[in-house]
Amino acid sequence: MFVTFFHELKAAGVPVTLREYLTLMEAMDADLAGRRVEDFYYLSRAALVKDERNLDKFDRVFGHVFKGLELIEEALAVEIPAEWLKKLAEKYLTEEEKRQIQAMGGLEKLLETLAQRLAEQRSRHQGGSKRIGTAGTSPFGAWGYNPEGVRIGQDKSRHFRAVKVWDRREFRDLDDEVELGTRNIKLALRRLRKFARTGAPEELDLDGTIRETAHRGYLDLKMRPERHNAVKVLLFFDIGGSMDWHVQATEELFSAARSEFKHMEHFYFHNCLYERVWKENRRRFQETTPTWELLHTYPHDYKVIFVGDAAMSPYEITAPGGSVEHFNEEAGQVWLERVTRTYPACVWLNPVPEHQWEYTMSIRMLRQILGNRMYPLTLDGLDQAMRELVR
Repeated sequence: MFVTFFHELKAAGVPVTLREYLTLMEAMDADLAGRRVEDFYYLSRAALVKDERNLDKFDRVFGHVFKGLELIEEALAVEIPAEWLKKLAEKYLTEEEKRQIQAMGGLEKLLETLAQRLAEQRSRHQGGSKRIGTAGTSPFGAWGYNPEGVRIGQDKSRHFRAVKVWDRREFRDLDDEVELGTRNIKLALRRLRKFARTGAPEELDLDGTIRETAHRGYLDLKMRPERHNAVKVLLFFDIGGSMDWHVQATEELFSAARSEFKHMEHFYFHNCLYERVWKENRRRFQETTPTWELLHTYPHDYKVIFVGDAAMSPYEITAPGGSVEHFNEEAGQVWLERVTRTYPACVWLNPVPEHQWEYTMSIRMLRQILGNRMYPLTLDGLDQAMRELVR
């Protein structure tokens, strides 16, 4: 396998030599990588890659040659949690059985029926199709399946079918100091540049110093303001729920954007944009910012970037009261259209692979609302998005 890895790197254009390969083998003999695939990745990258321009090629070859090892390692290292054993009673349905389960007839009917079941039910229920419980096909409860349900007491989403979530969920702020993997993202973001010199004169103007020194006959130091990217950006991050699977990619984007743009403001939302957003997820119920206030605070020359997987119930986009966490008086679509009218330069970055978009109705809907300005959160997608914003 290691010989194959060596030949694959050379075939991909990475200038790796036999000496570097032998260095890696010596490090492996010394057990410097331990038993973790991640440790071996960093060890082999340090031994075999001498130029950062070849890091992408190395990553592609590593992922191809050692595909699947991480899953094997995790399966061997992780013990089965006791909570999993408690859920063995869950009824696993085939795709045909899932298609046979019919939706209840709309959001209002679903909530009305939930209130009725709450009034009737007096004990725990499991495995059924009607009562509030677990592991069944009822539209109310946890760890079961229903195409349109109200999730109650479940720690995370599995099928992404719930139209309401009856839990108080805590989200974590994104880390804007992440450095791993941000290099290429920074290069893609640099298309969105408009340089200007602003602020106090604190940078040495070498050309001006030479010119004035030659003119005056003595050393005359000249200073100038530091050069900054003058583009102004509003970043809206979808946080929590299914976005937990994409935290690393989102944090890398956040960190790169923070270093590239001097004039940048970020806000969080959940699933779809509504009448308020927030800055800190710890205090997202106490300290929020009205979306109307944003529209009247930041001028229309700001570039707007939404980051989210757009995976949600269609009601969250089209219906008042469709939000899974609160009653929104106006549909999410209304707020998104207000943003796109206020800020002509507006794109949506989606961490879900583009070939999967057609399988999720909410992604298709948001893509249409944004005028097809939705791009995958990949280097190529970022490049396309930045080109769109500078048009």
